[in-house]
Amino acid sequence: MKEVSQKIENSIIKKYRKEIWHNFVKAIQEFDLIEDGDKIAVCISGGKDSFLLAKCMEELQKHGKINFDLCYILMNPGYSEKHLDLIHQNASKLNLNLHIFNSNIFEQIEDEKDICYLCARKRRGALYSEAKRLGCNKIALGHHFDDVVETILLSMIYNGEFKTMMPILSSVNFKPIRLIRPLYYVREKDIISWVNYNNLSFIDCACKVTEKNLGKRSEVKKLIQNLNKLYKGADINIMNSTKNVNLNTIISYLDKKE
Repeated sequence: MKEVSQKIENSIIKKYRKEIWHNFVKAIQEFDLIEDGDKIAVCISGGKDSFLLAKCMEELQKHGKINFDLCYILMNPGYSEKHLDLIHQNASKLNLNLHIFNSNIFEQIEDEKDICYLCARKRRGALYSEAKRLGCNKIALGHHFDDVVETILLSMIYNGEFKTMMPILSSVNFKPIRLIRPLYYVREKDIISWVNYNNLSFIDCACKVTEKNLGKRSEVKKLIQNLNKLYKGADINIMNSTKNVNLNTIISYLDKKE
C-alpha cells in the first residue's frame, strides 16, 4: 500500500506538475493562504477534490518552506455503508489518517427546497466547529477553478448579484478561523485526469439530488461547457472578470463583509 501511495504522490509533482502542482502553489502564493505556525484542518468529503487537496497539502508540508501542521477531518453527514467503505479504502490507499465525526445533516435537510445550499451551509458550520475544537486556525476546502466559475454565473443568473467564491475568507461565527481554497486555479478536468491515471475511484456528493443530476449547479456546468465551445477561454474570462471590475461602469455596489 505504501508503494501505491508513493506513486500517487509522485504523479502530483511530476506528471501533473504543470496542471495541478503549479496551480496549487500559485494560489497559495498569490493569496497568502498558508503562513508559518498555521494548524490547518483539511476537510475531506470523500470526493476526488478533497482527497487531491489532502495529498497536495501533505506534499507542501513535506517539501515547502512554510512550517505548518495538518489534520484531515471527515464529517459523516449520513453516508451509506457503501460510501463509508470506499472512503476508508481511499484513505488507506493514500496513507491519510482521517479524524471522523458524525452528524445527521442529510436527515435535517431531506425535505427542504434548496437542498444543495442548505447542505453546504450546515456542513460548513459543522466543519468550523470541529476544526475550532481541534485547535485549528484554518480549514481548507477542495473547491477548484470550475467551482469558482460556476459560482459566479449561479450568483448572476439566479440571485441577480455579481460575486465569487473567495480564495480566503474569515469566519464571522467561528473567529479566528479562516477558510482557504488552495485548488482555486486547478481545473476539474485535470483532477479527473489525475484520478484516472492512478486508477482511483471516489464518491460524489452521495445525496439524492446529485445522484439524479438535478440542481442549479449541474445546469450551470453544462452552460459553461457550451460557452467554451462557442468562445474559447470563456471560463477563464469569467474568472478574470472578478479581478477587473471597473466601478465607473457599475450602477451600484455593496461594500460589506461576509
